[in-house]
Amino acid sequence: MSDEKSKRPSEPVISRRSFIKGAGAVAAAASLVGVRNAEAEEAASNAGIAERLGPGAQSIELKINGATHRLAIEPRVTLLRALREHLGMTGTKQVCDRGACGACTVHLDGRPVTSCMMLTVDARGHEVTTIEGLGNPAAMHPVQGAFVEHDALQCGFCTPGMVMSVAAALAANPNASREEVRHATAGNICRCGTYTHVFEAALSATNASGKARA
Repeated sequence: MSDEKSKRPSEPVISRRSFIKGAGAVAAAASLVGVRNAEAEEAASNAGIAERLGPGAQSIELKINGATHRLAIEPRVTLLRALREHLGMTGTKQVCDRGACGACTVHLDGRPVTSCMMLTVDARGHEVTTIEGLGNPAAMHPVQGAFVEHDALQCGFCTPGMVMSVAAALAANPNASREEVRHATAGNICRCGTYTHVFEAALSATNASGKARA
């Protein structure tokens, strides 16, 4: 009987340490596969985006000041450059070109944004309003008229962006206080220092019109 037992092949002994090592290796391999799958999916998605948007010029439509404009533009072009260089709307000023001065402010669905910090392709499907669309000499927006009346400009480079910021603030709150106007124009720099006149113009526009047009 003892001879028969000695002839049997020895059964493998699985220790606690070897079991943990094996389980860890399996888990690591599974996670690596998951990471690689995720990376592959992301790469495929990015490739699809690149195929749709560039790098060459793409034909897109923009709704600006109530009109639809079709233009061919590279995905890297900012909304500011598209307005000025492709559509001839030079009322929106390029000054710092880094979102620090507010001179290029336009409205996107009624909200003020710095157009130098926004890609043109991201404006698709939205309503863009520039200083040209806010009003004109024959029919000025109340804020534009108040800026003229209160001499709220000197060199004029900050003026379009300042007007757009004030107009958006008064459209959102027709009874905005002086402090609220100051807050709304905090991102607009005036090197000539006409802030006091700007605030007076804003309050005048509120009092004169009751409500500034969007």
